[in-house]
Amino acid sequence: MQMPRNTFKRALTERRAQIGLWLGLANPYAAEICAGSGFDWLLIDGEHAPNTLQTTLAQLQAVAAYPVAPVVRPPWNDTVQIKQLLDTGVQTVMVPMVQSADEAAAAVAAVRYPPRGVRGVGSALARASRWNRVDDYLHRANDEMCVLVQIETVAGVEALDAILAVEGVDGVFIGPADLSAAMGHLGNPGHPEVRRTIDDAIVRIAGAGKGPGILTGDAQLARHYLELGARFVAVGSDVTVLARGTEALVKPFRAGASEGAAGGPY
Repeated sequence: MQMPRNTFKRALTERRAQIGLWLGLANPYAAEICAGSGFDWLLIDGEHAPNTLQTTLAQLQAVAAYPVAPVVRPPWNDTVQIKQLLDTGVQTVMVPMVQSADEAAAAVAAVRYPPRGVRGVGSALARASRWNRVDDYLHRANDEMCVLVQIETVAGVEALDAILAVEGVDGVFIGPADLSAAMGHLGNPGHPEVRRTIDDAIVRIAGAGKGPGILTGDAQLARHYLELGARFVAVGSDVTVLARGTEALVKPFRAGASEGAAGGPY
């Protein structure tokens, strides 16, 4: 059996822009609907969505038949949690709240087998190796792993150059919501100071040969980030699509309905 190819990583290497969608509903049926919509990648969120290892696995299985790359965000930069995700077949992880080169290096080590890393060996039990049906999985798996680290604090921005120098970091995702909060502008990622910081970070990430990424529900802003050099841009979430869509559907039948729901950055 052939080794599954990481199409997301290849697109980053080739500097091709990829458009994605955040998955927060924690449901394989919803994930499969989104998988057939035409996005390049889908982010299965284990940090802020109510996902478990089992619900993540179910969503990976649901989207596997579609030409879309799954990316999974673990709750934390935790070697054990990342190991479990990799064994389910995850090849691209987005690690939250990375604030130093050492933390970035730990994320890289977590996805690689020794001697290049510290990933535990359990391929006989793993969907990743198709239960040892993939030819020479243990010696080929490292090359298909993709590590995205999230910069979403002032400390992370200050350490960006050092993080970019870490071998094995494939991309850096800017988290506008947490970054704006850390900069004193909670709930306002559009603040000029935050916008300048994000723009500068994207340019620096691209200049270092890494893939810059971001999430925004503003189509014009998404195009701006792509023009700056962003290579993986999520343009919304399944939760927001459902919430705003259902609100719009019922609004004509509700006299005196308020104009728009309480919003956020996505």
